[in-house]
Amino acid sequence: MSSRRNDQRNGPEPVISMENLSKIYPIYDSPARKLLEFLACRKIRLHREFWALREINLEVNQGDAIGIIGVNGSGKSTLLQIVAGILQHNAGICRVKGRVAALLELGARFNPEFTGRENVYMSGAINGFTREEMENRFEAILEFAEIG
Repeated sequence: MSSRRNDQRNGPEPVISMENLSKIYPIYDSPARKLLEFLACRKIRLHREFWALREINLEVNQGDAIGIIGVNGSGKSTLLQIVAGILQHNAGICRVKGRVAALLELGARFNPEFTGRENVYMSGAINGFTREEMENRFEAILEFAEIG
């Protein structure tokens, strides 16, 4: 007889998983204080800590659609940048299975002189996809982005 916990363990492996993920930024009152702390080999603390993320636990399975909602400064972009490999976290674990393309702001990598189709293929090339891979994904991208 299997328990519910065992059933969950045998389910699909998450494509993104986070365990106690945290990101802290040091905040300095001036560049001079940052330099002084560095020169003192961090023996004196001249900064305060800003927790952009604190002990986040999350699993995303293949095919899941999630939304990240919050006020300005709540850590949404920081979380996405860690998943994309742009930022390193200070504590916890972040596992990403597969390839992640970072498109973190409206208009990122968008060239207004290109058509929507040209922009899709250009973005794919920048992210290391072959033309054939982009052709295979093109219809799904149009549907997802609602730019058909």
